[in-house]
Amino acid sequence: MNDIKKGGVVIIDFGSQYTKLIARRIRENLVFSEILSPESEIHTIMKNSPAAIILSGGPKSVNDKSSPSINEALLQVDIPILGICYGLQLLVQGYGGKIESEGNGEYGFATVDIKDKSTLFAGFDNFSKVWMSHGDRALNVPIGWNLLAESSNGIIAAISNKKQNRFATQFHPEVSHTVNGNLIIHNFLFKIAQCQPNWTPENFISNKIQTIRKLIGGNQVLVGVSGGVDSSVVAALIKKAVGDRMHAVLIDHGLMRKNEAEECSKFLKSGLSIKINLYDESEAFFSKLKGVTNPEKKRKIIGKQFIDSFDRISNKQDNIKFLAQGTLYPDVIESGVSNSNTAHVIKSHHNVGGLPKEMKFQLIEPLRELFKDEVRLVGYELGLDRLLVDRHPFPGPGLGVRIIGEITPERVKILQNSDKIYIDILHEDNLYNDIWQAFAILVPVKTVGVMGDQRTYENLIALRAVTSEDGMTADWFKMPNKTLQKISSKIINNVKGVNRVVYDITSKPPGTIEWE
Repeated sequence: MNDIKKGGVVIIDFGSQYTKLIARRIRENLVFSEILSPESEIHTIMKNSPAAIILSGGPKSVNDKSSPSINEALLQVDIPILGICYGLQLLVQGYGGKIESEGNGEYGFATVDIKDKSTLFAGFDNFSKVWMSHGDRALNVPIGWNLLAESSNGIIAAISNKKQNRFATQFHPEVSHTVNGNLIIHNFLFKIAQCQPNWTPENFISNKIQTIRKLIGGNQVLVGVSGGVDSSVVAALIKKAVGDRMHAVLIDHGLMRKNEAEECSKFLKSGLSIKINLYDESEAFFSKLKGVTNPEKKRKIIGKQFIDSFDRISNKQDNIKFLAQGTLYPDVIESGVSNSNTAHVIKSHHNVGGLPKEMKFQLIEPLRELFKDEVRLVGYELGLDRLLVDRHPFPGPGLGVRIIGEITPERVKILQNSDKIYIDILHEDNLYNDIWQAFAILVPVKTVGVMGDQRTYENLIALRAVTSEDGMTADWFKMPNKTLQKISSKIINNVKGVNRVVYDITSKPPGTIEWE
């Protein structure tokens, strides 16, 4: 079986805010990338026979004894290495150079004078604008290395050791601010590392189908579907791999959007030609969530109850040993269970950090290595209906992470009605497809209002809409005032229990897309 992970790139994450962006840029060049921790053993780093290694930036100083250091065994590997920012400083230090921590740093745009255009800077002019974000700087070019570029401030901007295939930039080629940054990454991947562009939807599907067949054997597999693109793509992959030995189950946990359980069941049957078994488990979920307000606790309760419900349902079928779900790479990263120990837990996703430690199922997560936009491309390649593939992401915990505070049937109803009005108007105004994700949030705050000449003291609804490529970063959507006014007016006039609507204008970072 052809392993499409082989010949990719390993990114060693030293805590940079741009690490995930490096991974994205590599994937955009159809090359596999994965993020690992600086503490990773060399055999872990080399397990997929990578064609190259990239050392990310980081917030600390290489001169600080508590800062993450480079695995010295990495310096001995016979494949190209690219250091970025902190990565450059690690390489300089590792090869005998010196880093100054008390000099003047560079932040924001800088112009670099390119001294050598034969490798990283092939195709460049003599000068280029780049994005800097560093406090430390290299005082000298190590023995055996050459200066490739220097900033207008006289700071070493790029160096190389062509004999050992080592390269480094003090600036960040992965960010859009660096002019022709993608060309630098392209040059490194294909001119230096000789990567092959085989990380394609076609190859991914072929590889995963073979992997699924080998893993499942003659057993049955349960697939949890929700109506979203992730679980739908999983169902289509499993169906292709094992046919009727797949059992698709949609669990209504009472936290779906208005009428969504029935609509999703019908839509998936027609869109995937798969029989969907719908189970109403809302009573069990509401019972377990009663009185709970902590968001992490809510996610873990929802995750465990999903497994408990799947357990009970699977007992009605013989020989079901596997549970397939639509976990994505961002879910893994944000849950802090990626291979990078430098990653913080942003939030536990119900299908990652929220799962119980002991389950009778063996999990199958075919999309665990993909970003959301890659999942959509796989969905198109599988022939799924674009209406299904292009749906906005919807979290597994559903409205449970969009109701701040306690979850009750009454509060769910308020949010369901508000959210439906919001999404319907986005469709009416032809804005839905311009937005990555849009939803309403029920905030545990009541405000004073006046309706029909009478004082009201009712709930606050917040609206969220963002644009993004992969969910790892996002910008708030510049909603037309006319549309906002229409949404606010209709919600307040039609949803009992709401008298105020606000719009969230926070990007990610610093905020996450979901509120919990």
